Amino acid sequence: MAKLWFKFQRYFRRKPVRFFTFLALYLTAGSLVFLHSGFVSQPAAPQNQANPAAGAPAEGAELPFLGDLHLGRGFRDTGEASSITRRYGPWFKGKDGNERAKLGDYGGAWSRALKGRVVREKEEERAKYIGCYLDDTQSRALRGMSFFDYKKMTVFRCQDNCAERGYLYAGLEFGAECYCGHKIQAANVSEAECDMECKGERSNVCGGANRLSIYRLQLAQESARRYGSAVFRGCFRRPDNLSLALPLTAAMLNMSVDKCVDFCTGKEYPLAALAGTACHCGFPTTQFPLHEREDEQLCAQKCSAEEFESCGTPSYFIVYQTQVQDNRCMDRRFLPAKSKQLIALASFPGAGNTWARHLIELATGFYTGSYYFDGSLYNKGFKGERDHWRSGRTICIKTHESGQKEIEAFDAAILLIRNPYKALMAEFNRKYGGHIGFAAHAHWKGKEWPEFVKNYAPWWATHTLDWLKFGRKVLVVHFEDLKQDLFVQLGRMVRLLGVAVHEDRLLCVESQKDGNFKRSGLRKLEYDPYTADMQTTISTYIKMVDAALKGRNLTGVPDDYYPR
Repeated sequence: MAKLWFKFQRYFRRKPVRFFTFLALYLTAGSLVFLHSGFVSQPAAPQNQANPAAGAPAEGAELPFLGDLHLGRGFRDTGEASSITRRYGPWFKGKDGNERAKLGDYGGAWSRALKGRVVREKEEERAKYIGCYLDDTQSRALRGMSFFDYKKMTVFRCQDNCAERGYLYAGLEFGAECYCGHKIQAANVSEAECDMECKGERSNVCGGANRLSIYRLQLAQESARRYGSAVFRGCFRRPDNLSLALPLTAAMLNMSVDKCVDFCTGKEYPLAALAGTACHCGFPTTQFPLHEREDEQLCAQKCSAEEFESCGTPSYFIVYQTQVQDNRCMDRRFLPAKSKQLIALASFPGAGNTWARHLIELATGFYTGSYYFDGSLYNKGFKGERDHWRSGRTICIKTHESGQKEIEAFDAAILLIRNPYKALMAEFNRKYGGHIGFAAHAHWKGKEWPEFVKNYAPWWATHTLDWLKFGRKVLVVHFEDLKQDLFVQLGRMVRLLGVAVHEDRLLCVESQKDGNFKRSGLRKLEYDPYTADMQTTISTYIKMVDAALKGRNLTGVPDDYYPR
């Protein structure tokens, strides 16, 4: 045997290429055997049922995006009801053969539920825990989008993704599944039945087997709620001049949200208003601006062809925004004549300058310029990016400069100020991930983040102080106010730019305010990166800026700037 082994060794030593070829074949064969055993261990799905694994990542896989998004109109069955055994193995079947959760020794289930409740109470600023609910895979309790992460699911991550898309509720199930929805369509059950720990945080509970831990989200803007591809705008009183406000009307005896949205989309209108058995289509106008929302209970008349959705009444309309683009504010051009004054759009980096430029271009119809040149922004449609900042062909000039000489080069300025905690994080993401990208966790945890805060936090304060001191005709706009009341704040900005304010155009901007310049919530940090020392330092700078604003009879910084 030893003699044979030495011959084998000598053969491959003389022919190393053959050795490596043999090694590669051996590894390939092993991989194929491993993959084959993985497929054999899962029974094939019945032909009349969807495969639940389709669109969902394998266990332990990293999610690069939201998997299995149920964003089609209405709920789409994923076929999970008959596939519990397929997903979790034969141990999920009880002795009676029924597909149920045989959870084994879970004697500490009740204590874990109580432990999870303690964590929930700490998170009620962001979301309020509602309870444990039954979830039927054939008829989901939450029927919005869903996604799975069998390795890193946390309560925060689920809440954040649902809130980012405007849903009112976020629910977690099986420790790794997240469901979003506008209403809960299931019965409440005992807390002890939600007994599975989250895959990404063992200290918290993420539902159970066919049980959802549901949270009611504290949304800043509920207008982003969705129904399929349409965006829910709210419940509104019938406009006085209906034919002028919503020029197209169709009677629909078997009314559903789908039918009205599809009808208005086909007619190329951006708004679909459901009024019982009538569907109205139109644009946001001064006759129907969508600014005064009513209590949704006034619109709570069930659709005749849809069990769980409201279709409004003849007096109170349920309004959705369709996927049709409102083109009333899409035309943009350079100024027809050279501008006699240079107006700055000044901000600290990360304060939303690019987003503000997007809004200004839509509201005025003129390109904005820049003190710098960014090819990526030019490619995204900012055609004034290539012009020299003194060309006079653009409506205003983006700048992050501070210092007397640079500031005095401008005749007027819009000074955009943002919460320093948010601005610093946004600029750090831009620096390491691009305009709508994200910094890697290694950057946040490494030396880059502390060094960045040390250098940039003082600049946040001095930038504002310098513009208040040296700027001529400075209009202060808080980023948070612009988000909260875009119509009013953007109107102020347009007036400073010397352009007539057209209300219908501003209403058009409201409907497409995000553009392509908003980061998604998919990779937001799940922890506070600011240390106690950082917070103390930044709070000092906030007080300095607040005092400077009030010293000029301006509104101080918003209350949410502090404390942390």
